[in-house]
Amino acid sequence: MWTAFAVSFLAIFVAELGDKSQLMAMVFATRYKAWQVLLGITIATTVVHALSVALGFGLGEALPTGWISLVAAVAFLGFAAWTLRGDSLSENEQKKASHANKRSAVIVVTVAFFLAELGDKTMLATVTLAAQHDWLGIWIGSTIGMVVADALAIVVGQQLGKRLPERAIRYGASALFVVFAIWLGWEAVTELA
Repeated sequence: MWTAFAVSFLAIFVAELGDKSQLMAMVFATRYKAWQVLLGITIATTVVHALSVALGFGLGEALPTGWISLVAAVAFLGFAAWTLRGDSLSENEQKKASHANKRSAVIVVTVAFFLAELGDKTMLATVTLAAQHDWLGIWIGSTIGMVVADALAIVVGQQLGKRLPERAIRYGASALFVVFAIWLGWEAVTELA
């Protein structure tokens, strides 16, 4: 198990460096608290890597990643529009949001990361590793490797958030979501063609 843990931790940590989900972590860290982003990433990563391990252990590479990438691309265009539009709340909504804001941020980050990771290279790497090594070690190692890599991106994103005006962050985040949508759309087209 320890060998599987070490192999998957290192492989996924390195694969995540510069990946779109690490860039997403940076973007989310400019808008939300670090713990909210990290919790959302951890939840999504734990679930996606559990699915990956199950696929690698039992089914092999049976996931139709092209269609998943296409759905994720459309979702990211929605995230881009939502981010660009911005949010405004009435006074009554602000009172309600002060209690639900933490939960909402975690949900947004979790859903975004879940969609981004389905069919991603880290998921496919986890599927491949789980087909060859102990499933539990792969699951724990790959999850921790990804969370650690994205935690580094959160630190960078927070520093940018402190130094950039809100408008620049909103436009930049929206543009990055469009880039992610194009990236995922391209992956879908190449896989489905």
